[in-house]
Amino acid sequence: MDVASDQGNGPANRSSGPVCVGVVGYGWWGRVISRQLAASERFELRAVAESDADVRITMAEDAQVLRFEVMDSADALIARPDLEAVILCTPHLFHSEQIVQAAQAGKHVFCEKPLCLTLADAQRAVTECSRRQLVLGIGHERRFEPALVDLRKDIAGGRIGTVLQIEANFSQDKFFALPPDNWRLTKRFAPVGPLTATGIHLVDLAVAILGCPEAVWARLATRGSAFENGDTLGVMMAFPGGANAMISAILATPFEGRFAVYGSEGWIEIRDRTHPEQPTGWDVTQALRGEPRQTKFWEPHPAVLDNLEAFAKAVQGLEAYPVSSAELLANVASLEAIMKSVDSGGLEPVMPLT
Repeated sequence: MDVASDQGNGPANRSSGPVCVGVVGYGWWGRVISRQLAASERFELRAVAESDADVRITMAEDAQVLRFEVMDSADALIARPDLEAVILCTPHLFHSEQIVQAAQAGKHVFCEKPLCLTLADAQRAVTECSRRQLVLGIGHERRFEPALVDLRKDIAGGRIGTVLQIEANFSQDKFFALPPDNWRLTKRFAPVGPLTATGIHLVDLAVAILGCPEAVWARLATRGSAFENGDTLGVMMAFPGGANAMISAILATPFEGRFAVYGSEGWIEIRDRTHPEQPTGWDVTQALRGEPRQTKFWEPHPAVLDNLEAFAKAVQGLEAYPVSSAELLANVASLEAIMKSVDSGGLEPVMPLT
């Protein structure tokens, strides 16, 4: 497979009607995604599968309002002939097998982040979708925030010169509201908790700007909670040519969102006013050589919905999905190297994409 190529647009002969879709998993984020799908004219949400019987009881009201069928089996949902696409909101450990299963059933797949926990699993998932000309979307909605879209345009246009370094932070304390046995707090299902929860978004943005890194160093600790998979993470990513990305992700402090890119001709910093789940806008500061510092406010914008609808447009054959296969794989290769570095305490190479 040529990992440098972009994903296809889906079947050329598909009609322009809404994409018939089902969701697997109705936890915190599965509920968010289901509401977004139900509100979009580009989707027809037909079913949601949830294995937890207690959760299925609480879904009844949502199912009535959003008009979807409640199912107890992911296998049965994926096998439904009336669905064109499947949205996976399941624990990370299950993603690879579920993507492959859906692709083999002829379904396009949108998967919540991270795509997979190993590069080998990600390569298998991407290959299964690519060989069947199926779209594989990923829940990296931060790419669709207008301030970040504008930043990437500025970088591409050379406005801040050569990119020297990225500094980024995505921290929160939302997981204190979860029960202690929630899968998001376990090493098995969410290894290196701050990475798989929030830091992976920043890794993805660094990859989108600088490409695949060549090495990483990371340190994980549990300092402000009892989370078995850690709450404090620092990462250094080294890119070919000498650029770096320094990433912080913490699960035991109030929300902070910051993404800054420093270039040879200036720098731009984006700060989130609130958690991306319910955005209230972004403050952007820029400093260009020889010019006074400027600030700008970007109004709230539904980036989660934008990502989902970009996936729908790709399924409909209207536009290519804007995250390439190479970027999907580079992100997982980076994640795997970061997890290895946490265990080894040393610098770890990022596995090459083949």
